[in-house]
Amino acid sequence: MSQTWLIVPAAGQGRRMGASKPKQYLTLSGQPILAHTLKRLHGAFPSARLVLCLDDDDRWFAPDLVPFADWQRVSGGSERMDSVLNALHAIEAQGDDIVMVHDVARPCITHGDLLALYRAAANHPGGALLAMPVADTMKRGNQQGLSVRTESRDGLWHALTPQGFRYALLLRALETARRHNTVVTDEASAVEALGASPQLVSGRRDNLKVTHPDDLALAAAIIASQALASQTDETSERCL
Repeated sequence: MSQTWLIVPAAGQGRRMGASKPKQYLTLSGQPILAHTLKRLHGAFPSARLVLCLDDDDRWFAPDLVPFADWQRVSGGSERMDSVLNALHAIEAQGDDIVMVHDVARPCITHGDLLALYRAAANHPGGALLAMPVADTMKRGNQQGLSVRTESRDGLWHALTPQGFRYALLLRALETARRHNTVVTDEASAVEALGASPQLVSGRRDNLKVTHPDDLALAAAIIASQALASQTDETSERCL
């Protein structure tokens, strides 16, 4: 039986937040963003093995933020792909094991989206990623910040996380990218470069990535709204 692995790169400094500490430790609805993200992952995959990629000099991390019984810490790299590769090299996984990589700064991920992504990753040879069809008009800008033309949005998707792949495929993809000195910003890019086509899984629009200071208030509002919706659903079920 294959094992499920969760890799959470959390070595970034979050400089765009302009905060005194990395964004994964900023308080969101009373807890660090990291705690929210790990709680969501644990709720969907309580038996999974977690690999947390942290900066070696991280002084904010505390083990009690991790709800998983089976987890390990590895050194984060200078780039996201370096952190994920460190994690892949550190684990004793089988080639067919499913590895899911999730942004630590996406604390609003839902149970339903996590399970949908896992099913797609397990059933598609090229793996899968959560994504969102582009709904806005897309503009091409020049170096002066001027809009020079409108791009067709047909077939365009916003890439989200988690992204999930068989261990052997993801390892080969990222090692190939490293050999070619190619920096990829997500795992799907590396897999695509091998000629594979990951499955796009339409995800919820509230899977927000906390990047800028005003995203904290928006994430808090999303979490509160999700909690209220969950309570409403539970009440409705009891009344049936």
